[in-house]
Formats: sequence, structure tokens, C-alpha cells
Amino acid sequence: MHRAELEADVVARLRAAGCVFAAEEAALLLSEAASDADANAMVTRRVSGEPLEYVLGWAAFAGLRVAVGPPVFVPRRRSELLVREAVAVVRSHAGAAPIVVDLCCGSGAIGAAILAAEPGVRLHVSDIDAAAVDFARRNLDRTGAAVHLGDLYDPLPPELRSRVDVVVANVPYVPSAEIALMPSEARGYEARRTLDGGPDGLDIVRRTATGAARWLRPGGSLLIEIGTGQIDSATALFLTSGLKPRIVADDELSATIVVGESRNDQ
Repeated sequence: MHRAELEADVVARLRAAGCVFAAEEAALLLSEAASDADANAMVTRRVSGEPLEYVLGWAAFAGLRVAVGPPVFVPRRRSELLVREAVAVVRSHAGAAPIVVDLCCGSGAIGAAILAAEPGVRLHVSDIDAAAVDFARRNLDRTGAAVHLGDLYDPLPPELRSRVDVVVANVPYVPSAEIALMPSEARGYEARRTLDGGPDGLDIVRRTATGAARWLRPGGSLLIEIGTGQIDSATALFLTSGLKPRIVADDELSATIVVGESRNDQ
């Protein structure tokens, strides 16, 4: 089959499966396929409902190609707001080699994007899922970043306590009852614990904020992505955790984050 015929066939199959951006997806899939047979296998996976990023083996994020695969969380464009604000906070601090920690790092996309913008950062990332940590190691290979397997702050080196400039976290924040309302690509393929934030969606947000005081230096900042309906609750829990909160939103990205500055002297 000639290239034009193959591309037209792929576009038709994707459209029939309900892919809104069928032409764009077809071009990406064919650019990654090693042969016509490989292309057919990739398209078959995609029309079955598998996320495009899993089929390609990478996700576009903040100008980077980030390696991903099942069941690791696929980085969303909205999380680029976390990167932008983390970089702004880093640049607002005087001093060399600021320490940045990326919790629930998944594929390491957020940390990698921060490093791309600020190569002098000393980056530590952690995730409780071994598959995610494997992808994070791949994406952060040769950057000097330290990748840790474990729950939130638990695997971080003790010498980082009270020295971290920025903690950034895209933790699970979807309320449990709303998982069923998510697109099938997410709820059917990504690990549930990468999405499910408990009854109010704030279980992991709460633990992250509570633990921040032991790790942030005075004046350090915690940045967490949240849903628009969680602003009041997240603001309140940041206050009770000794953090001075502010909300940053970006309508174009459909993103909301809460930024908390440490007010403790520990």
C-alpha cells in the first residue's frame, strides 16, 4: 500500500473509532511505525481505546518527549502550569543550585521539564510505583537527578530536611466517586492509584501539605495541582500545615494549583 493510501486508511479507522484528531494521530503513528505491519498493530491498539501516548511510547510535555507506558500516569498539558510556577519560584530565590523535589513523579515529566528550564537545579523525584520509577529513571538519565522509590517524602535522603527550596507535586486528586466519569483512556488504562484522591480528592494533597514543614527551608514553597472545586479546602489545609497559600489558575490550560510558602523556622 502506498503511503498516501495507508495514511488515508489509518485516518478512516481512527475516525470510525471516535478519535477527534484522527489526521494528527495518524501522522504520529505512521512516523513511529517501523513497517506497514507495525503501523497496523499500533492503529489496532489505538482504535481499541489504548491511550495514544502508550501506543507511541512517549508523551509531548512542556517541549519534551517523555517516555511513558502502561500503567504509568500520562502527563497532561495542564501540569505545565506546575512547571511554569515552580521555575518562577526557583528563579525568585537567590543562591546557587536550589533543591527541588518532585513527589508522585510518575514518568518524571515535571522534574525533567524543570531541569530543562533550570539545569542548575538539584532535583530529587519520588514515586511509590516501581513502574513509574523505571520510566522516571529513563527520562532523567544523565541529568544528575536522584530518583527514589517510596511513598511521598519517605525515601528522600534525611539530609534534605529543612533544606528544600521547592516541592512540586501532581498527586492524585480526583474524588473516588468521580473516577467513573473520567475518559475511558484514563480510567481503563492508567493505574487507579495515580488518579484516585479519596472521598474528597484531597487525601494525598493533605498528606503532602502536612509533611512539607519537615522538608522545606524557611521561605521554601510547596506547589500542588488541584481541581477547581477544591480551592477552598486546599487553601484551608495549607494554612493549617503552616503554609501561606495562594492560588494560580490558567484558563487556557484548564489548570489550577495552590502554592504555599513555608512560614516555619525549622
